[in-house]
Amino acid sequence: MEPSDKAVKEHPRLELSGITKAFPGVIANSDVGFKVAPGEIHALLGENGAGKSTLVKQIYGILKPDSGSILWDGREVDIPSPHAARALGIGMVFQHFSLFEAMTVLENVALGMDDPGKDRVALAKRIRQVSESYGLPLDPAREVHTLSVGERQRIEIVRCLLQSPRLLVMDEPTSVLTPQEVGKLFETLRKLKSEGCSILYISHKLNEIKELCDGATILRGGKVVAACNPREETARSMAQLMIGAEFRSVARREGGKDAGPVRMELKALSMAPEMAHGVPLKSINLSLRGGEILGIAGVAGNGQGDLLAAIAGERKAATAGAVVMDGKPVGRLGPAARRKLGLCTVPEERNGHGAVPDMSLTDNAMLSAHKRMGFMKGGFLDTAKSRSFAAEVIKRFDVRTPGTETAAGSLSGGNLQKFIVGREILQKPEILVVAQPTWGVDAAAAATIQQALVDLAATGSAILVISQDLDELLTLSDRIAVINAGQVSEAMPAATVSVEEIGLLMGGIHGTPEKGAA
Repeated sequence: MEPSDKAVKEHPRLELSGITKAFPGVIANSDVGFKVAPGEIHALLGENGAGKSTLVKQIYGILKPDSGSILWDGREVDIPSPHAARALGIGMVFQHFSLFEAMTVLENVALGMDDPGKDRVALAKRIRQVSESYGLPLDPAREVHTLSVGERQRIEIVRCLLQSPRLLVMDEPTSVLTPQEVGKLFETLRKLKSEGCSILYISHKLNEIKELCDGATILRGGKVVAACNPREETARSMAQLMIGAEFRSVARREGGKDAGPVRMELKALSMAPEMAHGVPLKSINLSLRGGEILGIAGVAGNGQGDLLAAIAGERKAATAGAVVMDGKPVGRLGPAARRKLGLCTVPEERNGHGAVPDMSLTDNAMLSAHKRMGFMKGGFLDTAKSRSFAAEVIKRFDVRTPGTETAAGSLSGGNLQKFIVGREILQKPEILVVAQPTWGVDAAAAATIQQALVDLAATGSAILVISQDLDELLTLSDRIAVINAGQVSEAMPAATVSVEEIGLLMGGIHGTPEKGAA
């Protein structure tokens, strides 16, 4: 029997009590309890590995609690599967995607619906309508393998919103949006809230939490350690609740003033897209000096992946002179030759590109560092040196893992990101190109990574950061350029450029915004 409207209003939409979940060697959640009211936007905060993902997987029916209870509108429920969760009205937008790469956007959305045989023409129309209204444009006919990481996340968001959930669980939903698109998404979430939809919101962007959320539950080590009203806290105070210690901000240096010689140049770099429907690079001109951090802002899908591949040597330019490192034309050289000349890179995709999931951290350290760090001896790999290097990365970047022989794929996304970034930074490259350095990483870990980048630049290394996080770019960069539709704007001093100006360039609108424009 369904509860009356009055009874529903008297109870939380979702209430967890005593939720405990253990895996071999680790207790992921221990006696977790909190409530989310109808029409409430509630934040779930915690460091990487704090137990957030495990907890929401139990809410969505992917995992089953070892003990404890889940109450839905005041009634205890068993959620044995995502299908059961959706039947209750629970929708989930994952940070890590559950998509079939060989299928189209339409086919992936249909598979996520409880009626996959539904009229595909009508569904395609709805996908276009919803995606456009949320500022997340999608072509239903595009195959997923041709999409960037950011575009794939759009599929997850739109697929969930098509089902009109009563509780929407969102994991890092704004990481691929311009400031203007974030504002539009927040408007939509507030409208959903006004209609009674509850939202459980996971984000490492604490200023975003302050702006959007009504309440917050904070996890540390799998346990609830605090609850707060984000509007009454600062980003720093919430970060300190998350880590249980004083939060250290990134110590900036004035790198742009005393930048050294040009270490890398792109000269009229043009390149056809690697994938069908991709964005071609169009006559990109860029210079990067030693001791400088140059930020590249842009919405996902505007050529960032091909730009990094062209710099890394994974894709060769038409001419050697299109990419120049320390005066040497390298556009026709491959990745190994460019690494030998002093280039290190961190790709956007962690699993499969930045690291091999089934290989140990020791072996993953070997992959990119064996030549530069001297892991080869007489034609043989020195495993002991590689293991020692992996251990140093783990220690320096606080990677939460049982040890160096742990498989990379078993780490949380944030911890794997710390390992990959640390692996490249500790090689002390002359030039470092890093894409999305802190995507999905908690505030304390992000500060660790950002400080390491600042410190590396202070030693004279030239650093190019490709990111969709404008706060990050403004924190790190001496100059900022914007990539849009495969073209890169003129670099602007980070100290004087406005967020609005960058956001408009990211959206393809060029020129200085009018004063007072919304």
